[in-house]
This record gives sequence, C-alpha cells and structure tokens, in this order.
Amino acid sequence: MIDILEISNKIKNAGGNLYLVGGALRDCLLGFDVHDKDYCVTGITSDEFVKLFPEANIRGKSFEVFDIENTEFAMARKEKKTNAGHKGFEITTGKEITIEEDLARRDITINSMAIEVLTNKLIDPYGGKNDLENRIIKATTNAFKEDPLRVYRVARFASQLVGADSISAKPFTIEPNTIKLMNELKTELNTLSAQRVFTEFKKALSTNKPSIFFDVLRKANVLEIHFKEIHDLIGSLQPEKFHPEGDSYNHTMIVVDKSVEYTKELEIRFACLVHDLGKGITPEEEYPHHYEHDKTGIKLVKDLCNKLKTPISWEKCGITAVKEHMKGGIFYKLRPGKKVEFIETAAKSILGLIGMEIVILCDKSSTQNNPKNEVEFRRIGEKMLKEINGKYIEQKYNIKPDKSFAKKLHEERIKWLINYLQ
Repeated sequence: MIDILEISNKIKNAGGNLYLVGGALRDCLLGFDVHDKDYCVTGITSDEFVKLFPEANIRGKSFEVFDIENTEFAMARKEKKTNAGHKGFEITTGKEITIEEDLARRDITINSMAIEVLTNKLIDPYGGKNDLENRIIKATTNAFKEDPLRVYRVARFASQLVGADSISAKPFTIEPNTIKLMNELKTELNTLSAQRVFTEFKKALSTNKPSIFFDVLRKANVLEIHFKEIHDLIGSLQPEKFHPEGDSYNHTMIVVDKSVEYTKELEIRFACLVHDLGKGITPEEEYPHHYEHDKTGIKLVKDLCNKLKTPISWEKCGITAVKEHMKGGIFYKLRPGKKVEFIETAAKSILGLIGMEIVILCDKSSTQNNPKNEVEFRRIGEKMLKEINGKYIEQKYNIKPDKSFAKKLHEERIKWLINYLQ
C-alpha cells in the first residue's frame, strides 16, 4: 500500500511540496468515501520526480502524469489557450510554478483547492470551501471559457453532488455569471468529441438526480447542441388529465429520476429517458395528443445514439422502450394474443421483461402513486415463458423445430394465458 507521507517527505527533501487536489479533496470535505486521489507536485521538475520514484509509470501526451500504485501525481502546470476546443492549449510545467497558479487553471472553485500533505494546510485562493458549504458551483476565473467541456462538467457536477453527502439533500446552485460563461461557450460545444460528451452524460445518468444535468444545460440555453431530442420535448403539451406534471420534458425528467429508484443499469435508465422522444416532433396542431410517437421516436433514438456514440446496447434498449412502452402501459387492456406478442417481444430484447417493467413503472409514476397495480406483465410473462417453451411443444406434439414450431408455441401461450387469467 502506498505511503503518501513517505512520498511527500522525499519530495520535500528534494525541494518540492506535495498537495492533495481536485475532486478528491472536494469529496473529502463533503464526507464522501474517496477511492481515487490525485496529487499535485510543486518545486521539482518531471525529471527530478522520475529520479526520486523510478518505479512510477508515465502516462499522457500533452503533459506527463505519474502513476504509483494506482495513485496519480502531476507536476503543477499553467495553461494558455491557443485554439478552439477541448485540446487547444499550450501547457507549461516547471519548478517555479506555484500551487496557486496550478489551481487557477481549474474549472470551478470547489475543485480549485489543495491541502499540503505534510502540514494539512488548506490552500483555497478562490473560496472553494465557502462555496462548498453554501452549495454553490462557480467558475474559478473567466479562464473557464477556455474549455467548452466545462459546460457539461458543471451540469454533471450539479447532478452528481445533490443529496450525495450526509449533510443535506439541498441541490447545488450555479452562480449566475457561470451560467453566462456556459452560454458564451455555446458555439464551441460542437468542437467536442462525442466521447467527451458521452462520458459526462454517462456520469450524470449514474447519479441520484439525472434531471439536474439537463435542467442546468437548459438554463444555460445550450441543451439543444448535443441533446436536441431532449430539448424538443420542452413545450410539447400532453393531456392534462393523464399528465398533470406539464409538458413532455417535465414528464421525461420525472421518469428518468424515478428510474434511479429501480435500477443501476444505465441502459435501462437511458431507455426511460428516451421512451417519449417522439413527442418532441408532434405537430402543434395535434396537441395535446401524440399520435404514433411510438413510431416516430425510433429515428430520434438512433440520431441521439449516433451523435453521442453510445453503446449499441443503449440504442437497442431505447428503441424497444419507444416501440413497446404504450403497449406495456395498457397491458391489462390488451387481447390475449397481443399480450403474448408483447411479452415475447420484450423478453427477446436486450431490455428484457425486467427492463420493460421498469420503463412502464417509471412512465406511470408521474400520475400514479402505486402503478404496480396495473403493471403485471413481467410476473405473468416469466411464468408463461417458463411453462410454455420449446420443450413443452416438442413433448406435446412430438415434433422437432420446423416452420410451424413458432406458430404452435405462440398459440399454446395464448391458450395458457386465457386459462391463467380466468
């Protein structure tokens, strides 16, 4: 196990200092469990660090990061904007660069603090600790605008930090000037790679309140750049009787947040997020109805997944949710043949009966306190598929799989379901 005090003393004896920095320090102050710690080194060069710690693995192209037993160490550095985009920087390292100068290049104040390892002294030139206590997300300096990825990082932090500590479930607010800076980066967001955007989106979807990610981007008026399909749900009216929560955007945010209660599987949370995308392109003259949104939404899921380069499993789960969620929502009203067809389709998909059940429960949660009373297809489906399977058909009809096999299997399942529901 790494001895950080021993490492710090070696650096100190060589004329340098070692600091705990960034998210690890922020999370320590919030009382989180911290697994990955990042350290910043001042007062020595990279070459001197290598001589002190020859066992360190070196990573990175634009600047070196040293890995010792899965703990990262980087030399203090300054950055100068040279071109548009996330990578358009000139990076300067050297023993003369101070910890304060290194902190100045960081995105938000709560990430721009350091603790000197040997003295436990807090270095906080931008008031990060105070902002943390007041639950404020604020750009460290106007240099925030030098990196468009920070727009998505801010939205993700807002989603990630809410209610995650033991102190309060109060959400973090974004300081007004930071919202303004985010908006000023709007035209530069298209310079980001799909991988970078997807990484932040994926992290947001794994939080306890994914909706905050989209709400922050909406407030900064940048949601449509990479999430146009979500943005287009804003103002898409729904029947008030069935959707008192408001437009399709509000409904979708409730659904994706509800999914957190049921699953940690991100492809299922994604399916909940995109299940109603088709409502975003419904002609206004058809409001509050959304005819065939289960069909029109398929292309929108594909477009979003292609833009963000999501895993293929996410796209398949999303498409299944779009196509089948309306049937699942009225399963109890369907004819036996349609019920069997729905169960077979859902069961064969990557989403599965479990995932489909979660989508429907979350979809109904915006209007019902106990939607489980109407969502019974998983329980019925699992029992039916277990009892009426290929082996059952082989034994009953004394046949091997052929062209008529699937038809007989389907017919037997309908008979079973009719008898079961009597």
